[in-house]
Amino acid sequence: MGGPSAEREVSLSSGRECAAALQDEGFQVVTVDAGPDLCDRLQAEKPDIVFNALHGRWGEDGCVQGVLEWLGIPYTHSGVLSSALAMDKQRTKAVFRNAGLPVMESVIAARDEVRAGHVMAPPYVVKPNNEGSSVGVYLVHEVGDGPPKLADDMPETVMVETFAPGRELTTTVVGDRALTVTDIVTDGWYDYDAKYRPGGSRHVVPAEIPAEIFDLCMDYALRAHQALGCRGMSRTDFRWDERRGAEGLILLETNTQPGMTPTSLSPEQAAVTGTSFGALCRWMVEDASCDR
Repeated sequence: MGGPSAEREVSLSSGRECAAALQDEGFQVVTVDAGPDLCDRLQAEKPDIVFNALHGRWGEDGCVQGVLEWLGIPYTHSGVLSSALAMDKQRTKAVFRNAGLPVMESVIAARDEVRAGHVMAPPYVVKPNNEGSSVGVYLVHEVGDGPPKLADDMPETVMVETFAPGRELTTTVVGDRALTVTDIVTDGWYDYDAKYRPGGSRHVVPAEIPAEIFDLCMDYALRAHQALGCRGMSRTDFRWDERRGAEGLILLETNTQPGMTPTSLSPEQAAVTGTSFGALCRWMVEDASCDR
């Protein structure tokens, strides 16, 4: 847990929650804050299984998965290739298109080019191509707003994506089964605070949406999980423009390591469908393997 990514604090929270749950399930648990000495720590601890509660770069993008494959330690969640694919938003979209799944148009552009002028017609969103948790997201509504003033700590290249209006929906897949659909209700943009601050958003689960849209979310999430080659648990996020019906449902991205915090969506979906947090963590440990 932890690690050096922009999502470090979320990962620490996920790690604490999962460690406590696994101890309650009868497992002997050692927590490891992933740093430069990670290989030495793992070789010293000699774990039977690594529960990967890292989020963001290095922990969710295939890097730590490669370390665990090299060391021969079974681990949870997706493997090297699917983790790397899903973390790269632009390549994820290529996989989705190939699988017949609907996505918005987007381009990869230099940070300075995006600062200098509109690289596509507004409204559009600017975000890092390989971070999660709404880290560093900018929304440009109209031409008159001017180009976004991207922070200096944004990557040198970013994704610029046509804005998808509508409601924020999400579906978790566990193994080969989609759980349910959550409608995420916020006062504004579903940003980092809305995701992780208590009260930052309201989750309606199961979502009170037409059966056709509900079923499409379930189908699309499972197909996205399979197209990317995910293992264990994943969560796919959508935007749905009610005015356009089924054509207004768009995939945003698939998270190969969804948050496991008190306000996280996937544990909530599991609970609603009859699986406790402890049982979910246990299943993930029992599902762990190498060659994922």
